[in-house]
Amino acid sequence: MTQTFSDHHSHSHTHSHHGHIHSEESQRKIINRLSRIEGHVRGIKNMISEGRDCPEVLIQVAAIRGALDRVARLILDEHLSECITRAAQDGTIEQEIETLKSALDRFLPS
Repeated sequence: MTQTFSDHHSHSHTHSHHGHIHSEESQRKIINRLSRIEGHVRGIKNMISEGRDCPEVLIQVAAIRGALDRVARLILDEHLSECITRAAQDGTIEQEIETLKSALDRFLPS
């Protein structure tokens, strides 16, 4: 079963004691961006089906890559401003930082 962002975003961390809750505005902004990216990916599929030139397709792939990076930045900013702050108050900052480091190791290229 595929988790949607909102499903994943509202989960509770198993390694800490706080609920993983973010503002509705933040969730809406991220989901809207992901919906636009989803549409963009469908557009690229159509381009390939239509036999469009490879350079045109690659430019669109690069645009999606940039859009995904911007979504990741929003998620990271939100995490730092909300979850890390809350973990510091709850006394679970070390666990939260280790989890974030682990996620960043997977996210960032080696």
